[in-house]
Amino acid sequence: MSIQTRRERERAEREQLIVTAARELAEAEGWDAVTTRRLAAEIEYSQPVLYSHFKGKDAIMAAVAVEGSVELAAEMREARRAATREGVPPGVRAGLAAVGEAYASFARRRPALYDAMFTHRVDLPFATAEAPAALWEAFNELAAAVTPAAAEGDDPGLLTETFWAGLHGLVTLTRSGRLPEEAHERRLELLIAHFAPATD
Repeated sequence: MSIQTRRERERAEREQLIVTAARELAEAEGWDAVTTRRLAAEIEYSQPVLYSHFKGKDAIMAAVAVEGSVELAAEMREARRAATREGVPPGVRAGLAAVGEAYASFARRRPALYDAMFTHRVDLPFATAEAPAALWEAFNELAAAVTPAAAEGDDPGLLTETFWAGLHGLVTLTRSGRLPEEAHERRLELLIAHFAPATD
């Protein structure tokens, strides 16, 4: 292994260490607890070393958001595929319901990660050609479930954005206590029913 290759590998490992530490700290104590000073102490590197990888907390949160998008995409993909495997009733509604539940479950299990991805302001270009591939991967998993529900003349991209907005609203309002948790599943069913009626 060349010196250059080893240095690149070590750099990638340090970056991953920083991102992992930020995620763990945010999930344990919230994003307000995540500071460059605290992260430097957690990973036992100096702040200048941390800044040699990331410009600051915002850049770290953006890296966390990208990593989370990869994980969310994988969970939605698995849920959609499982919903149409042998023995499970196929159809648009089944796929959409599976993806909707996977999305809501992800947000419930990983609130700080979800916040970095969709609530806090991060320096990432969303919904543009410049958006990181991971963001498009997550969006395309939503689109894979929503597009079959599109009626003639619907714009699949706009329809996916609208479904996503509905999911995000349900997740956010439930997490904040504005909507009672006990009716979450019923609300999700209502959202799915408006995009994919039971007769599909």
